[in-house]
Amino acid sequence: MTLSPAFLRLYRIKQLGPTEYVYPGATHTRASHSLGVYSVALRILRTLLERGADQWTTAQGCDSFLAAALLHDLGHFPFTHALKELPLTEHEALTANLIKEPPLRDLVGLSGADPDMTAAIVDPGPADGNLQDSETLFFQALLSGVLDPDKLDYLNRDAFYCGVPYGLQDTDFVLSRILPHRELGIYLDAESSQAVESVLFSKYLMYRSVYWHRQVRVATGMMKKALYAALTSSTIAPETLYSLDDEGIYRLLETLPHPSARWAAGIREKRFFSIVADIPFDTQNPKLAGLEGLDDRVKAEKGLAEALSRKLGRPVPEDSVIVDVPERISFEIPRTHPSVSADGNGGATVFTPAVVKGFTASLRRLRIAVDPGLADSVRGVQDLSEMLAECSRVR
Repeated sequence: MTLSPAFLRLYRIKQLGPTEYVYPGATHTRASHSLGVYSVALRILRTLLERGADQWTTAQGCDSFLAAALLHDLGHFPFTHALKELPLTEHEALTANLIKEPPLRDLVGLSGADPDMTAAIVDPGPADGNLQDSETLFFQALLSGVLDPDKLDYLNRDAFYCGVPYGLQDTDFVLSRILPHRELGIYLDAESSQAVESVLFSKYLMYRSVYWHRQVRVATGMMKKALYAALTSSTIAPETLYSLDDEGIYRLLETLPHPSARWAAGIREKRFFSIVADIPFDTQNPKLAGLEGLDDRVKAEKGLAEALSRKLGRPVPEDSVIVDVPERISFEIPRTHPSVSADGNGGATVFTPAVVKGFTASLRRLRIAVDPGLADSVRGVQDLSEMLAECSRVR
């Protein structure tokens, strides 16, 4: 078996980044996850072919889908999805580029797959002529959907290694209910609501208990702050990061001549910033809504540090304050059989759009964290969130 350097790198990237500091068993890698996604994708494909998908798929298309499932995370950064806000190329685009270039192009071709089709399945991107044919679109929908192989693997795998029950899925039951659809990828029969509900609720619980655990958010916020400072000061170029693994990103940051070195060392040594404020993030609140963008949060951090300096009568460096707002997240509701009505009759999921919206609202919390040496003093400041809102308003 030939393993390319790009895939070998995945063995050196933890699937859940700094989550091991909260759940010590969470040391599994993106490589093991990728192999798991391939396994689930193979089972899904076999099921759908038996149920009619063979009418519009080809052998090369099926091989391309399986190659895409195995290689879908090749371009992924260390530290999970925490770095998505940074000015970096999307990891799907990086993956597609790797697949289309040697040596992977040759290896994918030897497997029976079409490298260009494989890349298009991973990264749909803009419409690209023949690469957006109906078969490619079908496989794109299979790889990235509500009951896709990626989600079915990571929910089970992450729950197992974290030692929590929240993400566990009955994959056999899910596969017993799926049906092929040329445009949607898959749909569910009218009796499959509990499969959908299980996945949606598990995803919600995993975000609440694991992925967006408050300490995990602080650690990823420190890494994001370090990389943002390095990128915006042109100390490092984006291209420098694309081939790094977990150890490489730490080594790079610890050599830099600015606070990034201190933040990176703090994560490794578990000297995390201390949370001094934790409130629901209300997107309807005009005082806080502007904090969704990373650039705006960085400006607000600077303003808050200056306000705290005046309030406390002592210097509060800008690099000692983190404002964290989780990104927007969706909990998709899949299509049921075309004959099932939109009002949910006939067994459609009980998780209505309003309920799913509530999931998102309850997960997103605004947190302010500061250097541990400042935590006791800052906790004594009244109306810290109002002070932040004022800093956000007057930028």
